[in-house]
Amino acid sequence: MIQSGAPVLRVKDLTKIYGSGCPHCLKATGPDYGTNICSHCGAVVACADISFDLYTDEVLGIVGESGSGKSSLIRILHLDDEATSGQMYLTISPDTKIDTCDSVYKNKNVFALSPFLKRRLRNSRMGIVYQNPYMGLRMGVSAGGNIAERLIAAGWRNIKKMRERSSYLLDKTEIPVQRMDEPPRNFSGGMQQRVQISKSLSNNPLVLFFDEVTSGLDLSVQARVLDLVRSLQKDFKLSFIVVSHDLGVIRLLTSRTMVMKYGRVVESGLTDQILEDPHNAYTQLLVSSQL
Repeated sequence: MIQSGAPVLRVKDLTKIYGSGCPHCLKATGPDYGTNICSHCGAVVACADISFDLYTDEVLGIVGESGSGKSSLIRILHLDDEATSGQMYLTISPDTKIDTCDSVYKNKNVFALSPFLKRRLRNSRMGIVYQNPYMGLRMGVSAGGNIAERLIAAGWRNIKKMRERSSYLLDKTEIPVQRMDEPPRNFSGGMQQRVQISKSLSNNPLVLFFDEVTSGLDLSVQARVLDLVRSLQKDFKLSFIVVSHDLGVIRLLTSRTMVMKYGRVVESGLTDQILEDPHNAYTQLLVSSQL
C-alpha cells in the first residue's frame, strides 16, 4: 500500500526504560543479547528507538510474544505512561471537526506537553480498547453512562445529545439500546468489549488503539468482535493500531505490521509479506508456530 499525505501519527526514536537506567542499557539489551534487562543496572528496556508513521484510514499491527514491549508501546502512545525519550506528533487535517484548541498540538512533540494538555489530547483525539474490560469500563455505571463520561471529558455538556450519541454507538456495536441503562457487569465478556469499543469511538478519535482485544473470549465471540472492528474501521475511516500475539487477528485486521522482540522492532512491512515471507528468524518462528 502506497501512502500519500502527512501521517496522522508520527513516532520517532521512542524509548522506554523502567528503572534508573544507565549508559549501557540500550547497548546491553535486545534480541542479540536475548534479554531486555540491563546486566549493568537491572533496568528493563521496554521499548528502544522505535519509529514509525501511521496514516489516515490505516490499520497497523504490532505483534510479539509476552515481554516483547508491545503493550508498553501502546500505553505510551495512548499517554497512559511516560516515554523516557523520543517524539510523537499528531496531524489534525483541515476537514476534522475541531472541538478543542487543537492548534496547541500543531508541530509539537506530544511527549513534551504538560500533563493537562496530554489528558486533553487523549480525551479528545484518542481512544483505546483494553484486553480486560475492567480497565476500560466502570462496571457499576450504566453502559450509556460510561460513554457519557468519555464525552464529558472531551468537552460535551448537553445531556440529550450525549444520550443520543450513546444510543447511536451502542446500536453500531450491536448492543441493544434498551439495555443502555444497565451496568456492564450484567453483560457477557463479548458485550463488555463492545461497550468498550462504543466508549472509545465516542469522541471521534484520530487514532484508536486495540490491546489484545479478543484475548480471553470464546472463539465464536472473538469472530463477532473482529468482524465488528473491521466493519467499524471501514464505516468511520479511522486509523487503528492493533496489538496482538495472535497472527490470525493481525492478518484479518491490519494492512501493515511491526514485529517486536525484547523492546525492538525486528521486522516491519506489509502484513501479507510479513506473514507469507518473513525475513527475520524470530518472525519466521512466530509464523511457523501458529501454522
